[in-house]
Amino acid sequence: MPALGILTITFCLALVTGLVLAVDPAKIATAFANVPPGHIVTGLLIVQLQVILSALRWRFTAHRLGHDISLGLAVREYYLGSFLNQILPGGMAGDALRAYRATEDGEGGWKRPAAAVFLERLSGQIAFFTLTGIGLVVWPFVAGDDLPKEFATLVWVCLGIAIVIAALAVGFGKARLPARLNGLKPDLMAAFWEDRAFAVQTSLSITIVVSYVATFFIAASAVGTPLPAIAAVTVIPLCLLTMLIPVGVGGWGTREAAAASLWPLLGFTSAQGFSASVLYGLFSVIGVAPVGIVLVLKGVLARSRKRS
Repeated sequence: MPALGILTITFCLALVTGLVLAVDPAKIATAFANVPPGHIVTGLLIVQLQVILSALRWRFTAHRLGHDISLGLAVREYYLGSFLNQILPGGMAGDALRAYRATEDGEGGWKRPAAAVFLERLSGQIAFFTLTGIGLVVWPFVAGDDLPKEFATLVWVCLGIAIVIAALAVGFGKARLPARLNGLKPDLMAAFWEDRAFAVQTSLSITIVVSYVATFFIAASAVGTPLPAIAAVTVIPLCLLTMLIPVGVGGWGTREAAAASLWPLLGFTSAQGFSASVLYGLFSVIGVAPVGIVLVLKGVLARSRKRS
């Protein structure tokens, strides 16, 4: 394993361990002591829905770019990609493999499959950022006088991160970005706008985002933290967005740190936030692991047969 991967895994383990010690292991154990089986089954079922809907979004996006993928192939590859994203550093290895395994023979090669994967993930991230932005705007009006004093700091931190990302993007791509955007424009129009593609992308991405939020709600309820409705557009999207930071494995560590920091804003403890995030992560991993492990083993066996 490359040194960067080892460092990433070490950082992830150290962060999770530090959080466990910081929020009190006894409270975490208490939170997991009476997790209802019904919550576990429901959470795992929703993960299956997430994978299938995401595969449909990928298939639709690829079709819009002139790259047809069968439904069975899309679902299978999305299970494999999701599993690898959960267990490998960076959180993007599964997406790269999806693009590689969908590479076309002849003209076009890897470009259309890679563009389809990129735009499919972009569709979901846009939905997440939109939901988070709406939540930060709505929260003061809903919470009123109950709004925690830390809220202003949270808004400034989010705004600062957005400004930094925008500045880096402008600085890095000042010379190349316009040309690249012009080159990507036909794909963007085909995938997101032409022939009512916008309606399909929006409906799929909103449904997928809702399923992620619902899974977090179930995880929180299972560990004894019945979240208020406002959490659906505030603390949960913020926790999920931290998973986009490519410094861990499957979002572990950064997601838990966010939950431990944000749950007190709603009157709960850091231990409860940490526990809810861990259970959410377990739902995500276990939900795709059976199919993912089978596909990985099949790939390993197929390679060994070719070599022999």
